[in-house]
Amino acid sequence: MTSATSTSSRRTDGKPNIVYILCDDLGYGDVRFMNPERCRIPTPHIDQLASESLCFTDAHSGSAVCTPTRYGFLTGRYAWRSRLQRGVVVENETPLIAEDLATLPGYLGSRGYRTACLGKWHLGLSFTDADGKVLNVRSDKSRENFHTAGVPVGTRVPDGPVTRGFEYFWGFYRSATMSSVIENDRVAEEVPLTEMLGELGRRACGYIAERAREDKPFFLYLPLNSPHGPIVPSESWQGRSEIGPYGDFIMETDDVVGRVLAALKANGLEENTLVIFTSDNGCSEPCAEAHVLEREHGHYPSAHLRGYKSDIWEGGHRVPFVARWPGRIPAGTTSDALICLTDLFRTCADLFKDPLPDDTAVDSESMLPLLLGETERGRNSVIHHSIKGRFSIRQGRWKLELCPGSGGWSRPKDPEALEQGLPSIQLYDMQADVSETVNLAEQQPEVVARLLAELSHSVEQGRSTPGAPQRNDVEIDLFKGAELPKTGTA
Repeated sequence: MTSATSTSSRRTDGKPNIVYILCDDLGYGDVRFMNPERCRIPTPHIDQLASESLCFTDAHSGSAVCTPTRYGFLTGRYAWRSRLQRGVVVENETPLIAEDLATLPGYLGSRGYRTACLGKWHLGLSFTDADGKVLNVRSDKSRENFHTAGVPVGTRVPDGPVTRGFEYFWGFYRSATMSSVIENDRVAEEVPLTEMLGELGRRACGYIAERAREDKPFFLYLPLNSPHGPIVPSESWQGRSEIGPYGDFIMETDDVVGRVLAALKANGLEENTLVIFTSDNGCSEPCAEAHVLEREHGHYPSAHLRGYKSDIWEGGHRVPFVARWPGRIPAGTTSDALICLTDLFRTCADLFKDPLPDDTAVDSESMLPLLLGETERGRNSVIHHSIKGRFSIRQGRWKLELCPGSGGWSRPKDPEALEQGLPSIQLYDMQADVSETVNLAEQQPEVVARLLAELSHSVEQGRSTPGAPQRNDVEIDLFKGAELPKTGTA
């Protein structure tokens, strides 16, 4: 049998393996390298990865909540162009990714990649019996650190990840049904919640070892269940941090990342693998009890940013993002270029010098020149979306938000903000005021008008990148029924 090292060194096709680690609800300030002064959780493996990588300080998830971010990452398309105008999708919903929409794993598979997703899906699927009848699912938390979703082993999943471009899937739908593990197109087993994170790490390492025996590149998408609620560190990690279970869970997450990186090295794949580590949105304040962590432990999950998961403010969607590719990406470097998680699709196409069809990855921009150190310039703009469907656009130093409050769960929520007489839109100078403390909408009406026109154009064109106009799946309401402001003020 050919050794893993000799197999990997033999490949000269120029196609790197890709390992994409997506944490769930990990805040910008929850890892030490991003928040050295106010992070109280040790993350040595992630910090080491960062020291070997290009670190982005202005990276953004496609949304402030998980389903739309995952849609955007896998399709290169903002999720608000789909039917999902707010919130997330639950079990037994039609998949959000249409069957005829190109996906990143499908694209990579067509270029000779093996593709696998190990972890959380949360993009719509059905649980059915042998006759195709949809089953009711439930969540029973009667047993400590374990809840059964009521989905029998053997239940069919006819429209899961393996129908949307992945060759292999092992994981779960979302946290409410996490114990019911799906393998490819069936429910395969039940796993105690406290064992899920460690099992994902074990299976990721096993997948890497299997691929090392082949002369083909692979794409491993590893969407972890942590540190999303329920906060369930394994028994061996409980009590390890100084700030409670949330810190324990992140420490275990760091350990899983370290094990995956070690597996790449042990199997001779480190040098030819692009590793990306990031999060789907900001920290969930209710689950993490963030204000308690800040007050009692001095740990700030959003670092210096305003807001948390769900919000239109930066804490909702600015995320850690590091990329390592030894010998290609300059190690130990930092970039303040603007990027979005939708950008990997076109980055891969750029790597292979492939022109994409006009209807593919319409909101994806190539990061390749940034990654290779050929430019310092990132996106011209990025569009943000909150859990309530509130829009924002960032362009250069300016960020326009089309709501009076957080657009999410943080206070003031939008109704509260209106009751307080706050302006119906917000404008911040992100260069001078990254914490979004001074609303400049009244003082800068021309900036408001310019950004609103840019946002409207991207919506109307069905894309935010150059190319033929495309159609959104539904009509888009920028203000969610609110009266369109005539100026920058309420």
